Amino acid sequence: MVATYDDRAYLRVLHPLHAVLLAGTVPLFLGALLADLAYRSSHQIQWSNFASWLIVGAMVLAAAVLVFAIVDLFHDGRRHGRRSGRGLLYFLLVLATFALGLINALVHGQDAWAIMPEAVWLSAVVLLLACAATWLGFAGYRTGGAP
Repeated sequence: MVATYDDRAYLRVLHPLHAVLLAGTVPLFLGALLADLAYRSSHQIQWSNFASWLIVGAMVLAAAVLVFAIVDLFHDGRRHGRRSGRGLLYFLLVLATFALGLINALVHGQDAWAIMPEAVWLSAVVLLLACAATWLGFAGYRTGGAP
């Protein structure tokens, strides 16, 4: 008996390292937002420090995801003879997440209460961008199963 496979079921494959790094940005940016909210309500400077470290961790992952997105953007275009609109949108979302995350990290570098209220708003926007990038990054990828 010969097994046959439908090539359409495996159109796109997400590299496992790419998937882990992409998914890892969301809880780190979420933790930063929660730490900012805790700082806003308690005025304990350690919450600001926690948020800063969580943002640094998320930015390390986001930088690696940005590299994967750039490689996938060019690799996808060469393979199919055209660039996918979804791939370009994914790249732009990751780029926006990285850029606003960097601005958020710079805001968190200020002294104590000087980060408020920008820190909360930037953390919220960066979290939403990271969620959107993660959703779009995993959308359309198949790992197997019935077509």
